[in-house]
Amino acid sequence: MQKLRFVVSLITDENDYQRQQATAAQEAAARLGVDLQILFAKSDAIHQSQQLLDIIQTRDSGVSGILVEPASRTAFPKVAQAAISAGIAWVVLNCEADYLSELRAVGTATAFAVSADNHEVGRLQGRQLAALLPRGGSVLYIQGPSHSSVTEQRAAGMLESKPDSINIKVLKSANWTEDAGFNAVSSWLRLSTAHQEQIDVVQAQNDFLALGARRAMEKQNDGSSENRSSQNQKSRLSFLGVDGLAKTGQAWVRQGILAATVVVPPVTSHALDALVAALQGHVPQSERTLVAPESFPVPGALAAKSAT
Repeated sequence: MQKLRFVVSLITDENDYQRQQATAAQEAAARLGVDLQILFAKSDAIHQSQQLLDIIQTRDSGVSGILVEPASRTAFPKVAQAAISAGIAWVVLNCEADYLSELRAVGTATAFAVSADNHEVGRLQGRQLAALLPRGGSVLYIQGPSHSSVTEQRAAGMLESKPDSINIKVLKSANWTEDAGFNAVSSWLRLSTAHQEQIDVVQAQNDFLALGARRAMEKQNDGSSENRSSQNQKSRLSFLGVDGLAKTGQAWVRQGILAATVVVPPVTSHALDALVAALQGHVPQSERTLVAPESFPVPGALAAKSAT
C-alpha cells in the first residue's frame, strides 16, 4: 500500500497555538506512519489559497489529503472544490465551512471539519468571570481579529454564560499576537475616558493578547496624580486568556502572570487520526467534530481565590 502523504496548512508560525498545532501534527504523523508537509500562510489568505492551489494542481503530487486552518473565514470553498475534484481529501480546522455538506454529497473524496469547541471556550470564559466577580463588575474584553469565526464564537459563548451583573467593554485586536494585545490596550489607555472607567478584570481571547494587555497596563504611567491612582487600580487587575499550552498559558497561571486560561487542545492530531481512519479503514467521519476545552484552573478554584 502506498504511503499516505498529507499537507497541513496553518495560519502563521508567529502564534504559540499554531506552532503547537504543527508539533501535534508531526507527532501524529510519526505515530501513524504517514508523510507530512507543514505550510504556514503568514496570516495571508490569498497567499494560503495560492499555496494550496499550487499543490492541488501539481501533477503527481502524491498528496492524499489537505488539512487547513484557514486565514479566511470563508474557508476557501473554491480551493476545497478543486481538491475534491482532484481526489484529495479536504479537512477544515477550527473554522466554520458551510460548503462541506455539498462537498460530501457530490464528492468522491473525504471532506469534514475538526474544531475546538470555541463556543464552549467562551462559555468557560464567562464562568471564570462569574467566579472572579461574584458581586459583579466591569471587564475589559480583548477580542481576536474580526475576520475570524473563532472570535465570534468565543465572544458569543462568553456573553451567554457571564452574569448580567458583569459589564463588558470590548476592544478589538488586529491579530492573535502579544503586540496586538499591547497595541489595542495602549490605544484605549490614551483615551481620556479610559482613566475614568472602573475595570476589575482583563480577559482576552488568547493568552498572548492577555500578556500584551498586561504589558500595556504596566507601561502606562504619565506621572499625573489622577493617572497614578488609575494605574494603581489597574496594577491589581486579574488577567485571563485562552489556549493554555503547558509552557506558556498554564505556566503563566502558575507564575501568577495570568489568573486563569482555557486549555484548547491542538486539533491536528485528532484530524489526522480521523483522516487516516477514513482513507485506510474506510471509517465514515462526521461532517464536524468538536474537541472540548477545559478551564485552568477550574472555576471553583478561581471562586475560592477571589474570596480570600
